[in-house]
Amino acid sequence: MIRIISGGMLTTVQDRGRFGHMKSGITVSGAMDLRSYETANRLVGNAEGEAALEATLIGPVIELCADTVFAVAGADLGLQLNGAPVSTYCAHSAKAGDRLSFAARKSGCRAYIAFRGGIAVPPVMGSRSTDLKAGIGGHMGRKLQSGDVLPLGTASGVPFYGIAEKEDFSAPVKTLRVVMGPQDDRFTDAGIGAFLQGEYAVTPQSDRMGIRLGGTAVETKNGSDIITDGICMGAVQIPSDGQPILMMADRQPTGGYAKIANVISADLPLAAQLIPGDRVRFQAVSVQEAQQLLLAQREKLANIRAQSAASRYRVTVDGHVYDIEVRPVE
Repeated sequence: MIRIISGGMLTTVQDRGRFGHMKSGITVSGAMDLRSYETANRLVGNAEGEAALEATLIGPVIELCADTVFAVAGADLGLQLNGAPVSTYCAHSAKAGDRLSFAARKSGCRAYIAFRGGIAVPPVMGSRSTDLKAGIGGHMGRKLQSGDVLPLGTASGVPFYGIAEKEDFSAPVKTLRVVMGPQDDRFTDAGIGAFLQGEYAVTPQSDRMGIRLGGTAVETKNGSDIITDGICMGAVQIPSDGQPILMMADRQPTGGYAKIANVISADLPLAAQLIPGDRVRFQAVSVQEAQQLLLAQREKLANIRAQSAASRYRVTVDGHVYDIEVRPVE
């Protein structure tokens, strides 16, 4: 088990999401940055879809109640083990009584903390993800707080003790690639030009449901209201004020604002790491380009799994090359 000493700003249990229930008004939820979530899980040797912790801006303090392996990926929130800085994007062995903490945010918004075996809270509707608005899933349907105790599951795969490729969230202006539509015909040429050529700032009103942007208003032909239809993750809605809203993990199942574009799946992890004040630009790409970029991203994740399954592998740390042999613990 793990014990929460401090929950940080907003730490929740998340997995890939709760699918198949949007027709009943139940949102998908799940990790905002699936790439970082999956990277952390694969580093500790977890099966795909195991639950992890998502920490936002200020990380939690966690006491380990048993020996385990953990990894953190995504935002750099200043990871520490027993008060000493340790690296993200690699697996660490830890002992019962050790404490994980976070000193201060350096980049990004959300960090993913995976433990060997996963967070074994009971699944609700096929998922362990926390839905904060409905108050279901995760630990009592809420964010974690001091005194919470979470069980860990049974380990299966082999951890990867090499260093995975880190994501860079430092660009002064983040470019999010989009596929235009499905209602881009509701906007004027000037409106589409403003959307693709302008620069937008992330506002403080952003959350897991949607990232609100401020900048040049996107002009419509006859208003942005439509007959309500489905909302997928990454959809860019344009409400009556012309300011884009990027729909994210806790989005509503349907919405009545026209959607000018959809952020491609490969760039949604970057969107999940935006914080208020960040600058954003949009770039249109084809469906084929979007698919190729997603396949390339999935190949990188598959490489982590392949290397962790090998009995021997080679890693480079600070210019030094090490050959590592993996042996099962007796």
